[in-house]
Amino acid sequence: MHGVGGPGSASPDDRELMSGKRIKILLWVLGSVAAALALSFGFGSQIESPADVAARTAPPAPSPILVPVEERVLSSSVVTRGTGRFGLPLPISIAPSALKPSQALITTLPLRNTPIEEGGVLLTASGRPVFALAGKIPAFRDLMPGTFGDDVLQLEAALKRLGFDPGAVDGNYDLRSSAALAAFYRDRGFEPFEPTAEQIAALRTLEQDFGEATKVKLTAEGIAAAAALTVESARATAERDLRLAESELATRLADRDRLGTGSGTGTPLAVESERAKAQYADSAARADLAAAIAERALVVLDPRQPETARAAADAKLDLARASALKTELEGQVLVQIAERDAQLVAEQVASAEAAVRSARLAGEMAVQAALDAQKVADLDVKLATERAARLEADLALARSRQGVQLPADEVVFIPAMPVRVEELTSLVGNVANGPILSVTDNQLAIDSGLALDAAPLVKPGMAVEIDEATLGIKARGVVAWMADVPGTNGVDGYHIYFEVRVVETPTPLQGFSLRLTIPIQSTAGAVTVVPMSALSLSADGTSRVQVQRDGALEYLAVRPGLSADGFVEVTPVEGALAPGQLVVVGYQNPENA
Repeated sequence: MHGVGGPGSASPDDRELMSGKRIKILLWVLGSVAAALALSFGFGSQIESPADVAARTAPPAPSPILVPVEERVLSSSVVTRGTGRFGLPLPISIAPSALKPSQALITTLPLRNTPIEEGGVLLTASGRPVFALAGKIPAFRDLMPGTFGDDVLQLEAALKRLGFDPGAVDGNYDLRSSAALAAFYRDRGFEPFEPTAEQIAALRTLEQDFGEATKVKLTAEGIAAAAALTVESARATAERDLRLAESELATRLADRDRLGTGSGTGTPLAVESERAKAQYADSAARADLAAAIAERALVVLDPRQPETARAAADAKLDLARASALKTELEGQVLVQIAERDAQLVAEQVASAEAAVRSARLAGEMAVQAALDAQKVADLDVKLATERAARLEADLALARSRQGVQLPADEVVFIPAMPVRVEELTSLVGNVANGPILSVTDNQLAIDSGLALDAAPLVKPGMAVEIDEATLGIKARGVVAWMADVPGTNGVDGYHIYFEVRVVETPTPLQGFSLRLTIPIQSTAGAVTVVPMSALSLSADGTSRVQVQRDGALEYLAVRPGLSADGFVEVTPVEGALAPGQLVVVGYQNPENA
């Protein structure tokens, strides 16, 4: 057995085998290098440098293609096709009239294709005409004197066009408008529509109400005038009563002053006077009594006096006593009367003062009551006057509307006249409401469509050239209107519908497919133009053309303008560019030539 060891421990046979393998590998490498050198030499003899290739394959110098500068009128246009027709059908409906108790029945209808001029009778309903007038506002209400608005304005304009003068065309239906409408009706062989029985009855009622309101107003004015006099009378009466009370008070105050008090006693002077008088009379009576007593004593003590003297003395004494008693009582009575009068005067003064206050208050109350009554009367006058004024205005309006009227169901306004009857949608005998027929105007129109990129270039009002070479048709028109969105009025979603109105032409275009040419832009006259291919951009973004001068080519900066039909209008920024000068539109290889 052999032991296991490192490389140095290989046997002689192994070392010999490894040496043979190394010799084989070295010989294979040397052979490969020799083959590679041989191939490199072979290929190297067949390869050319880029410069050699360019020199060998370079084309001959190209020659410029030169065209002359021109002067011409440029115009840009959009070309499309369309189909001729009369105007779009317009349905005709009859509006109901508030002037008639019930809807009318159709009595006559026109035939298809019947032409209808402005002012003509479109149909009749219950024997009444339905006139066709030009106007954009449809009939929506009855027109009568006193009404105003744009619908009245278009009625007046139509009457004026037809030769019936309505006065000022101001949208105000007045008596002149009414007279013109009446003349129009009679000229067409119909009686105008006069005020209805209901309107006449309403007028009579208004007249009666106005008369009664006028009487109420006059009565209220009379009451107001009487109320004003009552106020003056109340004031005069109050002043008189107050003066009487004040006069009575003055009298009582004078009496009180006359019965003034004595000095230091506080007793009224009249009472003191009566007391003094009573005392004086009493003293006199007592003196008389004392004299009578003394005289009787003399008689009684004198034996010589007869019995009759004694009786006389007794009688005289009794009389003196009675007189003294009478005097005493009368004095007391007079004092009491004076005291009572003094007390009564104070009460009378207080009463007179109260009477003055009462008279003043009573007068003020009477005057205020009269003033209140006057205010009520004045208010009644105001209300009565306002009601009479309203009724007078209503009456004036009702009278002003008693002229000829135009019921809403006796006229149709059509935007463009004349028209032709297109289709009948109702029958004779049917109720005259809703769509009855349709009309088209006699204006030829062409339906067409524009591609989405061309539509923004076309605007309503633009002129249109109409032709069809195979049919020998030539006409002119104008763009009437354009749709706002694509895909309407029968065109697809990639086109915008537009309508062309044809200028009057004797050629019948309806039903034909026609070519439409719409000029978009045009120069005012002949301008300097070059082919579009002659225009190029310089490094700074400006436009330029390459011009041949004296056998050499040079660039000329220009400002481009309108382009059409492969040409573009150019204006030199500096220098000149004249017709006939040659400009480069491209280059041509001589071999290809």
